[in-house]
This record gives sequence, structure tokens and C-alpha cells, in this order.
Amino acid sequence: MKLFSSVAVLGLFACAALGFAADEKKTDLKCPVSSATAKTENAVEHNGGKVYFCCMNCPKAFAKDPAKYAEKANAQLIASGQAKQVKCPLSGGKINPEKTATVAGVEVKFCCEKCQGKVAAATGDEQAKLVFSDAAFKKGFEVTAAK
Repeated sequence: MKLFSSVAVLGLFACAALGFAADEKKTDLKCPVSSATAKTENAVEHNGGKVYFCCMNCPKAFAKDPAKYAEKANAQLIASGQAKQVKCPLSGGKINPEKTATVAGVEVKFCCEKCQGKVAAATGDEQAKLVFSDAAFKKGFEVTAAK
């Protein structure tokens, strides 16, 4: 019985530690509206996941014009572990793990050198728009679970 109790207690600690680690990852997230540090208590649903904001005013701005903030919101879904890449965001084709680029702090895979090169030739916001716009997000990423 003692062994069972010890195993149960260790299991609870492991679950708590994993939950804390997941929440800890969210502290690095930036608000898609203001770019300030996002807080988990300020969240709204977007593309099947939860997007986090720095304050309660930013979700209101987001709701007024979600297309304006879509790239940053979709990138946050990936950075928070809620979405994973399943296809090339440009073509919708099978991804080649050797064809990658980092866009807005997220490693993105592409199907071919042409798609990879198109993103590499773009800069800043244009890169994010190519990879994380709602259309590209729907082609290449899948929300696994709202956290």
C-alpha cells in the first residue's frame, strides 16, 4: 500500500510539473495587438485555439478587426503549442523537413525550395503574412487543442 501511495504522489507531482511547464511557455507569448507580454487570463477563441492578450482592452480591438492581427494571432497559436504544422503553408503540399525558415520566431517547414525561397526573399511582416495569414494557416497548420 505504501508503494502505491508513493507512486500516486509522484504522479501528482509530475502532472503538476508538466502543467506548470505548459503555463510557463505561455508567459513568453506576446499580445498580437500591443506586443506586450500576454496573460493567460485575457484569452479569446481564434481558429480553434485560444489567443492571449496583455489586457482586457486588446481582445476588444482584436474583435473589431481580426484580419489586422491574424498573422500574429496565428503565430501565437503555434508558439503556444496549440497548433502544429502539417503541410506547407504556401502550397498545402507535403512538407520537406530540410526546407525550413524561421518566421516571427517560429520554425516553418516548406514543401520545396521555391516556397522556402519565396519566404526567404520576403522580410518582416511580409514573411509573416505569407506564412501565418488565415489562408496560409488553414493550409498548413492544425490546431491540436485549446490550452
